[in-house]
Amino acid sequence: MKPIWKWIIGIVAVLIAAVFIVGWYYSRNWKPLVEAKLKETVSKSTNGLYSLKYDDLDLNITLGNATLVNAELIPDSNVYRNMVLSKEAPNSRYHIKLAALKVRRFNIWDVIKNRKLYIKEIAFDSPDIHMISERHAYNDTIQPKESKTLYDNIKDVFSSVNVRDINIDNVKFKFSKIEAGKSSDILLDSIGIKVHDILVDQASIHDTTRLFYTKMVEVEVPKFEYELSNGIYRAKFDRLLLNTRDQNVLLTKVEYAPKMSKSAYFKARNQNITMAVMKFDTLRFERLDFKELIDNQQTVAQNVQIKNGSVSLYNDKRYPKKSSSKLGKSPQQQLMKVNQLIKIDTVFVENVDVLYGEYSAKFNKEGVITFNNARGTLTNVTNDSTHLVRDKYMRADLQAKIMNAGLLKIQFGFDMLSKDGYHTYKGSLGRMQATAFNKILTPLLNAEIASGNIRGISFNYQANDYRNWGDFRFDYDHLKLNLINAVDPGMSKTKKGVLSFVVNNILINDSNPDANEKYHIGKVNYRRVAEHTFFKTMWQSMLDGIKQCTGISKEREAKLMGAAETGKEVADEAKGVIKKTGKFFKGLFKKKDKEEEEQD
Repeated sequence: MKPIWKWIIGIVAVLIAAVFIVGWYYSRNWKPLVEAKLKETVSKSTNGLYSLKYDDLDLNITLGNATLVNAELIPDSNVYRNMVLSKEAPNSRYHIKLAALKVRRFNIWDVIKNRKLYIKEIAFDSPDIHMISERHAYNDTIQPKESKTLYDNIKDVFSSVNVRDINIDNVKFKFSKIEAGKSSDILLDSIGIKVHDILVDQASIHDTTRLFYTKMVEVEVPKFEYELSNGIYRAKFDRLLLNTRDQNVLLTKVEYAPKMSKSAYFKARNQNITMAVMKFDTLRFERLDFKELIDNQQTVAQNVQIKNGSVSLYNDKRYPKKSSSKLGKSPQQQLMKVNQLIKIDTVFVENVDVLYGEYSAKFNKEGVITFNNARGTLTNVTNDSTHLVRDKYMRADLQAKIMNAGLLKIQFGFDMLSKDGYHTYKGSLGRMQATAFNKILTPLLNAEIASGNIRGISFNYQANDYRNWGDFRFDYDHLKLNLINAVDPGMSKTKKGVLSFVVNNILINDSNPDANEKYHIGKVNYRRVAEHTFFKTMWQSMLDGIKQCTGISKEREAKLMGAAETGKEVADEAKGVIKKTGKFFKGLFKKKDKEEEEQD
């Protein structure tokens, strides 16, 4: 080997040794200084509320690594109580434990020369986080003091801090909410958190591409389940994925349902309070403003997607129902009463089955009506009054297969600023067999539709808190009702047959246009019953239109209802009717037409 190479190798070896010696010296002599400064910074920046403890600080300046072993951030309960008394306590406080906090690849020379700290990675090992939330009214009413920014807290030490990546895996998280001296807890396990490109300097807080100094925060939460405070319902999801850079939130297998069976639910309630079960495979928020959500609890998003799921509502009339006015409680009015601002451009609904079931106290059966494969959009979903001044209507354009048969299309227009809940709805129903509705009619009325072809239905209504009014058109033929099951079980088959004959041939029209080729249009002006819900009022308004189109006047309706309640008497009267001649039947139909003209 030539002498010159010996000199080069010798010089490099000396330099390497010097670096390690200097690194060892600084690690040894800076360690107490770093420990003291670290604890001082934590206490000073939190007004003494938190203290930092750990078993060891492993500092290797040469490699740019530092590790806190068994670190713990502890809130001081005495300090917190004093802050409550002085009305300075925050609503939330934290107790954090870490097996290790690892800082990797920082450049000490850049810190010394330029007061700039760059860290390639920070890793949290087995973090255990306990968040305690206790609302204080003064935080809602007292004007907050001018708070220091994160940069204000570090500017005396660093001119800037840049962390490339933070990885927090397998997080155990406990959220405790204290209300009226009682605590309720939510437990989460195996949370994953990734934070990318944190920059703290004089300008970064104003960087609109960053959320609280970061370019991206990604959170993944598996298997969440929470029992609501009433002890009856439970909310859960299979997976939550949140990404602040993409501004998306995804939840899968979302479920809101009672913890018990249907029968146990109504027994526990001991009232006919609607039982709701909601399940969705996908619930997604797109272009969600996380800053508004975190700072002001406001939900501002471009789109929400609800996909592949079901909504089931049940009532049981064997239990008493608490009567109360539903005026002012329509969907749009409820949205306007929400305290937090909601502003969503479009809600997309795709492949959601809706079911309503009601158990009859009289016949001990459950009737069910379904709206299958519901899809469509809701637009301008907001309670933002300033935005609604420009466009005051929330709109819904939806369609579904009713009883998984006829295609129902309906469009709503909600005047969000109306004092009396003004709204419109119009739509249509395609061809289907009327017998499909026996699933709800037979259990609740103990009667059935024997036959009937629905050729089409169309309607156009206006409505408010007090009435629904508009036109209803119902095209059908071969409509026959069977009241056999509704009459006295001891009645002979002959008498039961006579009863059905009278109802189908005298009380209702079997087609529209009717036998005299007259087309009946329902001119609806339905006065709302205050105790009826928004959707029940809609149904009653539709039913009013159906009655008019089938030729059932109020007098005929009374007879028809009488047939269901006192079938024996009607059948006895009908025996005389069927003995009349054909000419007499023609006279009856003429009489029927006269009644309909008077009604119109």
